[in-house]
Amino acid sequence: MAPLPAIRDPFPTIPGSLGQDLEAAISYAKAEKAPGTRRAYETDHRLFVAWCEAKGVSAALPASAETLAAFLAAEAEAGKRPSTLGRRLAAIRYFHKLAGFPTPTDTEAVKATLRGIRRSVGTAKVRKAPALAEHVKAMIAVSPDTLRGKRDRALVLLGFAGAFRRSELVALDVADIEEVELGLRVIVRRSKTDQEGMGSTIAVMRGSVACPVRALREWLSAAGIENGALFRPISKANRIGQDRLTSRSVADIIKAMARRIGLDANTFSGHSLRSGFLTSAASNGASIFKMMDVSRHRSIETLRGYVRDSEIFKDHAGAGLL
Repeated sequence: MAPLPAIRDPFPTIPGSLGQDLEAAISYAKAEKAPGTRRAYETDHRLFVAWCEAKGVSAALPASAETLAAFLAAEAEAGKRPSTLGRRLAAIRYFHKLAGFPTPTDTEAVKATLRGIRRSVGTAKVRKAPALAEHVKAMIAVSPDTLRGKRDRALVLLGFAGAFRRSELVALDVADIEEVELGLRVIVRRSKTDQEGMGSTIAVMRGSVACPVRALREWLSAAGIENGALFRPISKANRIGQDRLTSRSVADIIKAMARRIGLDANTFSGHSLRSGFLTSAASNGASIFKMMDVSRHRSIETLRGYVRDSEIFKDHAGAGLL
């Protein structure tokens, strides 16, 4: 894949004699975006650069509005969703700003092209299936009692019971977990809606059929993990790595466990544990405010979708009409 173009120094007028302070400032400037966002932006921009090279376009940075509009059209013809194209544009805009160039993403030609794509192909999201409480209990029941099985059970149960995003799950350390009488107190140090790291503490309840507290204790004991990353990769030789699991690994584990109980793995994703908890809790009559305590949603409107999905047939206006 094509390399990223060189980015101009974001502090071109600052004297080099500032040394370590200048390096720290550059490091802080780079930290304005979450690591996952930076990786996604880098991938998106590389795809744009590679497309330009394949088309014989000499300049991807700065890019012309015509080039960018043609790129969007090509991506749409290749089946990319408008949401993906929106992220591609955000990445291209970001790299242009870093390089100090005008952003072609703001031109009317580019905006009109994206509007036309949205109108032509629609903007409805492809929703992944929630891993409901009954799914999770079935997954745990058939999970092998191996080192990998213990890790996967702990990950799925904790991810479900805490309504965690997959990025939050892999960021957890042993020090973030405290076992108490009723379950676990878990510190979430940073999240999608808390980019500045204010942090929050949530409660994870014990379970009677499938208990996240017991599963986590068994995994840590078997793996000999006393500090550092909570969930780690396991080699084919059954050795525990020192690094964290990736967000992609969380999705792969959920898909594999769904497949094991006869579900279509393609309909599940890393978000399935979070959406499964919320859908199951709503179906069980949980208060939307108590759901927010766990999920840390800032908007009630976002949660309404989960409640509506769980009650779509409840008190239906057409009940008894036919």
